[in-house]
Amino acid sequence: MRPRDLAAHGVTRSQLSRLVSEGLVNRQARGIYVAAGHELTASHTLALVAKRVPEAVFCLLTALRFHELTTQSPVEAWIALPEKARRPTLDYPRLRVARFSGEALTEGVEEHLVEGVNIRVYSAAKTVADCFKYRSKVGIDVAVEALRDYSRKHRGGADELAKFARICRVTRVMQPYLDSVA
Repeated sequence: MRPRDLAAHGVTRSQLSRLVSEGLVNRQARGIYVAAGHELTASHTLALVAKRVPEAVFCLLTALRFHELTTQSPVEAWIALPEKARRPTLDYPRLRVARFSGEALTEGVEEHLVEGVNIRVYSAAKTVADCFKYRSKVGIDVAVEALRDYSRKHRGGADELAKFARICRVTRVMQPYLDSVA
């Protein structure tokens, strides 16, 4: 939680400071606090970033991992922000920022509840199309692996995949790989 979230429940900053010194609450990152006995999940990093950067949408390798479409385990959290948005500064975790605009930024956003925090992440089909768009950053092998996993998990999802390929302007790039997977 953030101090302002705790203030809404009647916990003052001085009380929060006392809870931290007594070991009942741990400071996770600047402005983020967690109960000492709180069980951390694999998606804890997502909740942490979503609290600090609420306008961010998880994308590329982080979204692939969330949708279980890759064997990659990214060290950084990949987020999408508008082209002119200020880059957030976080102590932990490290962030990789991808700049999106127009429909590529707004389409395909899903909301999920992780550890009581609302996170925004791109859909599986949008994430696969994004991987082909940013293949120079993530690697073509990662994009092809994501496409194969997507086609196995989401039978009949070709229409949605084609829609996002059009939005991301990678239809021609993806076509040979789609033919080989089909």
